[in-house]
Amino acid sequence: MSKSPITCHVLDASRGKPAAGVLVELHRPDNEVPIATGVTDADGRCTTLLPHGFHLDPGAYKMTFKVGEYFAAAKVDTFYPFVEITFNYSDPSQHYHIPLLLSPFSYSTYRGS
Repeated sequence: MSKSPITCHVLDASRGKPAAGVLVELHRPDNEVPIATGVTDADGRCTTLLPHGFHLDPGAYKMTFKVGEYFAAAKVDTFYPFVEITFNYSDPSQHYHIPLLLSPFSYSTYRGS
């Protein structure tokens, strides 16, 4: 099975491990109804967010990571109940990968491959 045209990977820097079980939602920035939802696997990846070949119009999108639930399940206090990453989806022929490096009190991200 081919992977989604938009994927993500969540790593928990505070534990030095992938963040499994993080709920991920894809939205348009002006709409709170998710276009798609997924959950990170044991490797912290969500590669099945959208079916292969799914058409999204170019434009701005928002990926929301429900990290508060992840940290609560681990009994770890966190400053962030969720992380939202807004990005431009400008070329549907390309693959978009959004890594999130996470800890209870900080995060970073970049455009992955």
